[in-house]
Amino acid sequence: MTAIGEAKLWYAQRLSAMVLAICVLIHLATLIYATQHGLTAAAILERTRGSALVATFYAIFVVGCAIHVPIGLARVFEETIHWRGRSLWVAVAAIGAGILGLGLRAVYAVVIG
Repeated sequence: MTAIGEAKLWYAQRLSAMVLAICVLIHLATLIYATQHGLTAAAILERTRGSALVATFYAIFVVGCAIHVPIGLARVFEETIHWRGRSLWVAVAAIGAGILGLGLRAVYAVVIG
């Protein structure tokens, strides 16, 4: 991979980490609020049905994961088992696509049902 390609991956992972940090904080604050107010899973799902805000927030969360995780996995595989090259990037891209597809399906299930 070229130096420019490596730099783009570095920036993508750092930017996605920033997005994920914000999303995790919001998600945890929401969970703490919900549990302290005694909301059940059914009550939470009732509140999320049809919410464009919830759908948008969690879609952003999923996209952040789908970008961040494959880049990190590629680095782990490169450092631990010395896997490099096209096959590595095909494998981690498939993992990223899986995260994206399954995550967006979960968002759809929670918001649309």
